[in-house]
Amino acid sequence: MELSQILMFALVCGALSVVYALFTAAWVVKLPAGSERMQMISDAIHEGAKAFLNREYKTVAVVAVVLAGALTYLGKYVALGFLIGAIGSALAGYIGMMVTVRANVRTAEAAKAGLDSALKVAFRGGSVTGLMVVGLGLLSIAGYYVIVKSIAPIDEAFHALVGLGFGCSLMSVFARIAGGIYTKAADVGADLVGKVEAGIPEDDPRNAAVIADNVGDNVGDCAGMAADLYETYVVTVVAAMLLAKTVYGPKSLWVEFPLLIGGVSILASIIGTFFVRLGKSQYIMGALYKGLAVSAILAAIAFYFISQWFLKLPNVQPAFTPMGVFLTAVIGVILTGLIVMITEYFTSKSFKPVQHIAASSVTGHATNIIAGLAVSMKSTGPPVIAISAAIIAAYYLGGGFSGSPGGGLFAIALSAVSMLSMTGIVVAIDSYGPITDNAGGIAEMAELPDSVRAVTDPLDAVGNTTKAVTKGYAIGSAGLAALVLFAEYSRSFGESIAFDLSNPKVLVGLFIGGLLPFLFGSLLMEAVGKAAGGVVEEVRRQFREIPGIMEGTSRPEYGKCVDIVTKSAIKEMMVPALLPVVTPLLVGFLIGKEALGGVLIGSIVTGLFQAIAMTSGGGAWDNAKKYIEDGAFGGKGSDAHKAAVTGDTVGDPYKDTAGPAINPMIKVVNIVALLIVPLLK
Repeated sequence: MELSQILMFALVCGALSVVYALFTAAWVVKLPAGSERMQMISDAIHEGAKAFLNREYKTVAVVAVVLAGALTYLGKYVALGFLIGAIGSALAGYIGMMVTVRANVRTAEAAKAGLDSALKVAFRGGSVTGLMVVGLGLLSIAGYYVIVKSIAPIDEAFHALVGLGFGCSLMSVFARIAGGIYTKAADVGADLVGKVEAGIPEDDPRNAAVIADNVGDNVGDCAGMAADLYETYVVTVVAAMLLAKTVYGPKSLWVEFPLLIGGVSILASIIGTFFVRLGKSQYIMGALYKGLAVSAILAAIAFYFISQWFLKLPNVQPAFTPMGVFLTAVIGVILTGLIVMITEYFTSKSFKPVQHIAASSVTGHATNIIAGLAVSMKSTGPPVIAISAAIIAAYYLGGGFSGSPGGGLFAIALSAVSMLSMTGIVVAIDSYGPITDNAGGIAEMAELPDSVRAVTDPLDAVGNTTKAVTKGYAIGSAGLAALVLFAEYSRSFGESIAFDLSNPKVLVGLFIGGLLPFLFGSLLMEAVGKAAGGVVEEVRRQFREIPGIMEGTSRPEYGKCVDIVTKSAIKEMMVPALLPVVTPLLVGFLIGKEALGGVLIGSIVTGLFQAIAMTSGGGAWDNAKKYIEDGAFGGKGSDAHKAAVTGDTVGDPYKDTAGPAINPMIKVVNIVALLIVPLLK
């Protein structure tokens, strides 16, 4: 089995990332875990998260085995790739989440020593998930490609990679749906009865849903986000490799170039983690952004040198100048920074959109909702403009406007790969969020001194923004990834497909594709509502039937709420998860390949807008509530606060269930379309 320098480098970088993540996990677990009561609370969260993931994975395993059997019709390597992709995605989320649920109590304990210590533990815990995602992702792509290429015809090797991407996509959509339903059903149920009806704090141990709420932060924002970005990372790299094969030929070294970008970015992300530290200003967000900026700058510098080196290799088609390759990759890094800044503007307490929603809460619940909806719709503009500019710039650099449309499309793919190459450090920043959220909850439930909450509360407030920022990044990268998948689909038939709007099949496809994100989102919103209703009834029952809960002399039955949301999430995830799998099959076989192309474009366009609006709007509602809780407009308990809690409750399934789940849904539709290309020819 002969390995090129690029493939060897990619495998080494992937392995290094996994090893570094495991060493970091060992460092976190060895830290002091606090008092017996703190550990008891943390163990309950850990057990709930583990039980949920086990049940989720068992359910998905049944579906995966059935689909793998069906995929053998397309080839045994496609089916095997599908299983490898699903297992890799599940493993990245599982390992990462098992570390975050142990890092929470250690962050709370570290908070006794100050802000710097707690930040270090929380971020290191989150970095395990981030580096595990990119490490396992790069290993699975490069490793499987090397193996299949050595034992099968080259076309089979590339189609096997499509199967790999489909496995990641299916696992991602299940994880996003189930985790999202769980976390928001528990959160909404806990808030409605605890904050609104009983008037007790968010993490008050008297609330029977409080453990389920803390479990939800991990299964949704950690395991769900890990599976989401693992899938986006793998699918984008695979799509770029497929497009390079179509444009330059299967033996071209351009096929391996995306792996080179992934490898150097892993090294940059590992180095960037060491720069996350507080300065004299004690600016937490600045400390996290410092790590992201260092990673991005180092990656950009590395892109310049690898571009120079790569184009000097023998038998490399001079598709770009070295500066063109470098600038194409830099576009992806710049787009990452723009998406992060735009999302923070619309979701952070420091800026006008969130403050506007908070001010609107003074005049009631309805005006809060109106303001939140307005901000959510407005938040779609700047990210889409930034993505559009990146697409045009990359297409130009690839020669798309000067007679090389294939080169232009591949340049867009390289920009998408470059953007996704930052996944390691971005997921680390995201996973920091549920750790600090849980740390604050443990401090509240264990009745730790106010000095501890004075550390965990600002960490948690920043965590809300980082989670929103990461979702913005995930959506933007998903849009680019889906566009690359569509580009490969449109060039996969050996002849030019005209997606002409005068063709009724294309129009029907556009309408069906445009409908999908709305139908998909509605199913998830309804699922959260049903599950949250069950939590509300259970918490009310316990307040009513168990004497002494409000006085603190009796302990609530936390396991009841955990069981309710677990069963609801597993039950409700099946139909939405299979919707993006079944739709392209029906459209492709019943109406045709032109109609299926319309479905892909329609789902990308409406899905991108819908996902941005939901996640940014929900994040803005959440932080508007926290802005009031910090003392604005009457503070906690005021009428403005009650209105803001309503807005936050509406925004919860927006930002943590429906919105984020649209990302993998778009890519599942596109990857299934690529899978069935041989059957549509």
